[in-house]
Amino acid sequence: MFGTMMYQALTTGSLIDHAEKYHAGTEIVSVETDGQITRSNWGEVGVNARRMKAALDKLGVSDGARCATIAWNNRRHLELYFGIGSGGRVVHTINPRLTPEQMIYIFNHAGDEVLFVDRTFLPIVAKLGEHLKTVKHYVLMGPRDEEAAAMVEGLLFYDEMLAENDPVPEWPDVDENSPVVLCYTSGTTGNPKGVQYSHRSLILHTIGGNQPDGMSIAARDVVMPVVPMFHVNAWGSTYIAAGVGSKLVLPGPNLDGESLVRLIDSEKVTISLGVPTIWMGLLAALKSTGIKPDSMKRTVVGGSALPPSMIRDFREKYGVELIHAWGMTETSPLGTLNQMLEKHSGLSESEKFKLREGQGRPPWGVDVRIVDAEGNELPRDGKTQGELQVRGHWIVESYFGQENHALTDDGWFDTGDVATLDSDGYLVIRDRSKDIIKSGGEWISTVELENIAIAHPKIANAAAIAAYHPKWDERPVVIAVPDEGETPTEEEIIASYDGKVASWQVPDKVIFVDELPIGATGKVLKNKLRETYGDVLTKEA
Repeated sequence: MFGTMMYQALTTGSLIDHAEKYHAGTEIVSVETDGQITRSNWGEVGVNARRMKAALDKLGVSDGARCATIAWNNRRHLELYFGIGSGGRVVHTINPRLTPEQMIYIFNHAGDEVLFVDRTFLPIVAKLGEHLKTVKHYVLMGPRDEEAAAMVEGLLFYDEMLAENDPVPEWPDVDENSPVVLCYTSGTTGNPKGVQYSHRSLILHTIGGNQPDGMSIAARDVVMPVVPMFHVNAWGSTYIAAGVGSKLVLPGPNLDGESLVRLIDSEKVTISLGVPTIWMGLLAALKSTGIKPDSMKRTVVGGSALPPSMIRDFREKYGVELIHAWGMTETSPLGTLNQMLEKHSGLSESEKFKLREGQGRPPWGVDVRIVDAEGNELPRDGKTQGELQVRGHWIVESYFGQENHALTDDGWFDTGDVATLDSDGYLVIRDRSKDIIKSGGEWISTVELENIAIAHPKIANAAAIAAYHPKWDERPVVIAVPDEGETPTEEEIIASYDGKVASWQVPDKVIFVDELPIGATGKVLKNKLRETYGDVLTKEA
């Protein structure tokens, strides 16, 4: 047949090949586990990735095998993304913040053959080793280390593996629908679930997520993913960076506000990505150091709801645009991103600010809807709340190792979020279905209560939970962390809700704590707070 187009499989190898060929000299800055900064480039990363493919071949690691990593954001981890995945195997990033029991379950459920580990996490691996049933090879991500060798029998060393192998000349011809990355959910309730991405889904996510109305990362950008590479592929930013050839700054283990501020300043970072708790620390560090992040123009924030007060502070004080996004492990993760339409150009600043508070609209490749408890689609009027469901080119169909698919009968994935949608598809997450407060038959959004508390000048962070009430079933209680040096009273925090929410939505109580429990992905563990404070109103009755 005449008139056809050339076909090439959509694989991650095409991303690193492009970066190595056309952006070889573009810098990769890596903060190592010992705090030292090393400098590489896309050319070296590409060669080392192909050396690692050869090294795994020599070890006899089977095609399609899961190869686990427990590592920070650094150059070696980046090389493994491609050396494992583009080489016909599956990158299985493991969150080191999970409990030992969860990690053991994940290792054995995934059936990992190889484990790559940063020096920081070697003691964890040494303790877990006897429980890992399928791991045949352990690799320290660094040079030879005799102390480390004594901790794990037969330990291999990453740098030696590279030195001993010539790079393969090209990547294997893999099916674009074959798996390339495996990530597990954080598993706050029950066992974590595995989500396995294909080459095709990741490439489409890379293209769809990096449109001008998406992350909009360009070759001239300096990208710093603060979100860990073990958290849904650093939200796809490393794949996008390879595809466009941008400079990458990988911050390693030091994610405190001051370390990040100085890295942004010294490397002239233009765009960064991370969860709200990271930017709370960054905001405090900017204030204490007096450093102005002049190079940084925008940051993508997701993982949990972004307090509006933080959007205002970054924009007005530092000229940094915080772009609200929403996603989850099951959505690869980009589901929506908050960029404006042409018709919004005539809005007032206050109206634009209000629009920025939401999670934005889906890019090409994702479709969203809200439904009632019976699965009936609800109006997109910006007011009606319903259960958020999604479908698209990079949305999960079934969990790893499970025969049953994870979708509704008509092919949508139920996210567990409660949300509103408007006619343009702008999404506002009102709450997680498991977190929303039902008081006297009416719904109260914990997200809204938290945003008001965090906006108070004496509050650093806050979480709202449902506490049991004998008359109303549930009532809101706010758990708040005072700002450093501040001693707010319960009365003044409750007073800050006046006129902002209906009187019956005002929290019944404010409890001050030194810190909130933070989970493996940087989110507040509300289940832990409910365990501790869920009966606080009945105890005082």
